[in-house]
Amino acid sequence: MSAGAVSLDTSFVLRILVSQPLPLFRRALRFLEEQRAAGVSVHINDLVLAETYFALQSFYQISKADALAMLANFALHSGVTMTPVASAVLALPHLASAKPGFVDRLIHGTSHASGHTLVTFEKAATKRPGTLVLAAQ
Repeated sequence: MSAGAVSLDTSFVLRILVSQPLPLFRRALRFLEEQRAAGVSVHINDLVLAETYFALQSFYQISKADALAMLANFALHSGVTMTPVASAVLALPHLASAKPGFVDRLIHGTSHASGHTLVTFEKAATKRPGTLVLAAQ
């Protein structure tokens, strides 16, 4: 593979984060190292981050706080790029207890970055700029 760009999917990111199964973790790690050495840009999109976050909690029984810490650590130390929105959200303090939460903040951030108004029924979103919270009538 020549220098360019690749995107990682959820199964790949999970192997890196949980180191299981060991042969797939080793293969994923080797792949990342090969791509960095070749000058290839490695990216994770917001949908993969959200799916990984939920898989860590539901399948691997990892707490919300630990799942977010794992994703933030991966973002900082893996050499993988993420959207500016995801990077900013993962850098927030106390994200595990924040309202709105991680995935809602990704959704809002993407909408805001696109210049859109986000329309929702989620009352916690009233704190976010560029959001219209509809009331039930």
